[in-house]
Amino acid sequence: MGRIIKALVLLVIFGFIGLTGFAYLGDLSPVQGEVKMPVVLNAD
Repeated sequence: MGRIIKALVLLVIFGFIGLTGFAYLGDLSPVQGEVKMPVVLNAD
């Protein structure tokens, strides 16, 4: 039972380290671009 708990704690620690590394090093910036759409006003 002790081995399972140790393995689980180790897995949680590695997961937290991996998530932190991805948050700092991962490129999550959005792609920016100009969008042009025609708009019809008073289309009666």
